[in-house]
Amino acid sequence: KANAKLLRHFNVSVMVSDAFMQAVKNDEEWQLLFPVSVDDDNSATIMRPWGSSTRPVSCKVYRTLKARELWNKIIRYAYDYAEPGVLFGDTINRNNNLWYCERIHATNPCGEIPLPSYGACDLGAINLTQFVTAPFTVEAKVNWNMLEETVKTATRFLDNVIDVSRYPLLAQEEMAYKTRRIGLGVTGLADAFVMLGIRYGSTESIALARDIMQKISTLTWQTSIDLAREKGPFPLYAPEYLQSQFVENLDADLQTQLQKYGVRNSHHNTIAPAGTISLLANNVSNGIEPVFQASYHRKVKQADGSLQMFCVEDYAFHLWRQSHADEMPPAWVDTASLTPDEHLAVQAAMQPFIDNAISKTINLPQDFPFASLSDVYTQAYELGLKGCTIFRPNSVTGNVLESDKADKPGSDHCCQY
Repeated sequence: KANAKLLRHFNVSVMVSDAFMQAVKNDEEWQLLFPVSVDDDNSATIMRPWGSSTRPVSCKVYRTLKARELWNKIIRYAYDYAEPGVLFGDTINRNNNLWYCERIHATNPCGEIPLPSYGACDLGAINLTQFVTAPFTVEAKVNWNMLEETVKTATRFLDNVIDVSRYPLLAQEEMAYKTRRIGLGVTGLADAFVMLGIRYGSTESIALARDIMQKISTLTWQTSIDLAREKGPFPLYAPEYLQSQFVENLDADLQTQLQKYGVRNSHHNTIAPAGTISLLANNVSNGIEPVFQASYHRKVKQADGSLQMFCVEDYAFHLWRQSHADEMPPAWVDTASLTPDEHLAVQAAMQPFIDNAISKTINLPQDFPFASLSDVYTQAYELGLKGCTIFRPNSVTGNVLESDKADKPGSDHCCQY
């Protein structure tokens, strides 16, 4: 990733273990190893978890170094080139509902859904801005009844997608049918906060984010149980499913129903970046990310490889200025004014209700001190997150989104309607 011409369209993350994080904390040595099938050079081997194997495999140690040395390399490259992100493998596997029959060692490209070999994504996002009534007023609130009905419909929709889809490989089709994984999430969270008069990262926003995700999670699980009663549980369902760490933290009534009826889908909720679909939904804030800016330029690659620049305007801001000419919404906040702690707090509030994972990027200013970046990743681990990614502007990676303020001094937006 240090080369601007290589791997520009790939997201790269490093999966680390609890043992590695402990070695970093204690400044211990760390072994770099790889599985061996035959020990033909008489080198010593050790047993370690590896790949998708549910049992430790024989590995050869090729090199030993300080864990902090390797950790600092990860942090330095993330700081300089915005990658790699970090995935916390043991956290992922501890919370895997299918702990009894699979070991997760990879995710989809953006990290929001850990998958077994030949696993497939079946994702959807609910646009939260459409459930805010009387926006920008003292009467602004979330229409919980409407949200509830939408979650039920969306869960059934995603379950049907598994059956009507055509899969590139037979192994993918078989895995999809065996587990019936779905991932229902949200988008437009930050815009919904603005419309409700709540500042992103505030105590009130963290509490609401938790309430929204808990409601969606509970309804998704309930609908999946209802589907199991109608159509049967997913084929790999077994009594051990009830012993997974995530399931044991579900509401007691849901656990009772699971024991009696099973569940249609092995996994239920995720939060994806939702970038493209958020653009299609009138440019709502994507996923659970904060608003980038009120208006900005977006680069779009054309068929001939060239880049065309478009000016886009945030949905909540556009809605606000229909009746407010100049000032910004009272609860307005964008990425430039948020701290990493505020990013992490919102993600951590939602993670307990997500049985897949969350794709979340912590945007950092270019002058963010390098010495503080390690604390960001370490805090993400200690908060129980399954992964963490940062983006700091740099000359190699470049920006898909660019501020428009330099083009129009004194202006807060460039888009005209």
